[in-house]
Amino acid sequence: MTTQHALLGLMTETSLHAGAGSAAGTIDLPIQREAHTGWPCVYGSAVKGALRARAEDQKEDHLDLVFGPDTTRAHEHAGALTTGDARLLLLPVRSLTGYFRHVTCPAILYRLERDMKRLELKHDPLPLVLKQLDKKENQLLALTAGPAGLALFLEELRFKTTHTPELQALASWLAELLGCDQARLGERLVVVNDDWFCSLADNATPIAAHIRINNQRKTVDAGALWYEETLPPETGLYVALAANDGRGDKKELPAQAVLAAITEKLFGRKPYLQIGGNETLGMGWCRVKVTKGGAR
Repeated sequence: MTTQHALLGLMTETSLHAGAGSAAGTIDLPIQREAHTGWPCVYGSAVKGALRARAEDQKEDHLDLVFGPDTTRAHEHAGALTTGDARLLLLPVRSLTGYFRHVTCPAILYRLERDMKRLELKHDPLPLVLKQLDKKENQLLALTAGPAGLALFLEELRFKTTHTPELQALASWLAELLGCDQARLGERLVVVNDDWFCSLADNATPIAAHIRINNQRKTVDAGALWYEETLPPETGLYVALAANDGRGDKKELPAQAVLAAITEKLFGRKPYLQIGGNETLGMGWCRVKVTKGGAR
């Protein structure tokens, strides 16, 4: 059986809410997160559902072979497309010392490197300077491509910056994966320690209060107040895709055609995908960049 691989780079252009389905503390509608890291993510089932909905809207052929039959016929065969979770790559964080920053950490970058090796994607080696952060775990140190020694405020945290020219090459690599402007990303890219990144990922996501108005009284309905968490615009995510040969009885669709049904037909003309809830509020729009990997 042949397997074709690709990576979808997603850059959110509007707020995105992929709900966890249960309340967390004071947040009534939290976003999905990884259990072991607490980092925001979008589960693969939600990504695959969004891809299928897009394919149905465009009336693409071979829906059952690519995504699998509907639930009433799910026992017949599995879909030929394997969709991973949308993993966090860049978190936009408010900065009190200028424009927002795109923040990441060594653990995320090393995981991306491993994923790209698995997908047989070409990539540049990560800069060795990232290991500086491992040696200074308790210090609020941030690596940037800008001037050294300046104070950088991310939310309420004050970081000391270290000038790291190697981050320009890293910014170029990430910009290529996400389909964004390399120069602007180079200006905003910040790498912090894994532990401090966890703190930012836990506390820097937007939480908005929502109410429902009674149209007769023009007041808030009793109990109609809830708090909803979202991923902000400019969040960078990536999804690993694997395409196998069609698994139906006829199996007339090779893996290359399965992958093309997603990477070329869905995003060839309009490289956008809407993920998560609140579609009628314009939420969940992501710009998509496709990077094809190897076959085995």
